[in-house]
Amino acid sequence: MHDAALPALPGVYLLEVVELAARWNVGAAELLDGLPVTAAGLRDPACRVPIPICAEVVERAHRLTREPALALYMGMQMRLSSHGFLGFAAMTAATLGDAIELAVRFSSTRTTAIGLALYVEGDTASIVIEERADLGTLREFAVLGLGLSLWHVGQELTGRPPEGLAEVSFPAPDYIPSPQLGGMVRFNQPANRLVFATELLRAPLRTADPVALQLARAQCERELAELVDAGLTGRVRAALAAEPSGFPSVTDVARRLHMSTRTLKRKLADQRTTFTALLDDARRQRALLLLDHRDLPLADVAARLGYTEVPNFTRAFRKWTGTTPAAYRGRGRE
Repeated sequence: MHDAALPALPGVYLLEVVELAARWNVGAAELLDGLPVTAAGLRDPACRVPIPICAEVVERAHRLTREPALALYMGMQMRLSSHGFLGFAAMTAATLGDAIELAVRFSSTRTTAIGLALYVEGDTASIVIEERADLGTLREFAVLGLGLSLWHVGQELTGRPPEGLAEVSFPAPDYIPSPQLGGMVRFNQPANRLVFATELLRAPLRTADPVALQLARAQCERELAELVDAGLTGRVRAALAAEPSGFPSVTDVARRLHMSTRTLKRKLADQRTTFTALLDDARRQRALLLLDHRDLPLADVAARLGYTEVPNFTRAFRKWTGTTPAAYRGRGRE
């Protein structure tokens, strides 16, 4: 069904769409007619479905149900069990921060099309939803659904209501009138991310189970090892985000990943990226967090990102986002 070299999503995620459409009396046969997938096949834990087919199913679901807000329903219904051993590991972690770190480390065991990264700056943290492949028409559905799912799951695991702000990089859909958002979602932003107080990372999980966690994590490690290089960019991103101040060099990262610098660069090139590109993205995400601290001078923000001059940082930030640091910081955040 699927060429392993092509970006794809687990079949169980598409099965969630099938089950969701059933609420509007749209059957699986109608939704999957003529496509190389079946409802039974989607239940196979090893099933992976190419992005274009996923996009076609979602498009049909929108058309047949006549419900434009399916992404929001999807986010509210997605279960941790849909994420396989990764979901089980996350729910048995001790704290929300531990669960997020597991999701970041092992997200590539589910798909290489979408990744997660955690950034922390002082009392503010963010989970970034990274588009590691062209999602095409699936983008809005996938990002909104996943973002809402992360908020919903966090609430279930901690017993605490969602706290923070969600940002997405595309315009607000017509089915989400701005007044209904309560200020919790902002559109047309530089990145897809959830921003929240760092102290939430220490929130204990009600489902914590150290023995079960050990078993689930071991299985996730085995699945990650079988992927060989599929999760390499994610591991590099994690290494770049892990430093509280500054960024490690390509040599340092290669050493941590137990390979030579030359091998790391070659493997990244095989995945159509470079260490410089990943470093730029890490700087961009950290810049967004630092600029949220309005009392932090731009010179200090630039220095923390490795720029000796503010104009150099300003040029880089404009390249990343299309605006200046001052303009970004000055946007409304009431």
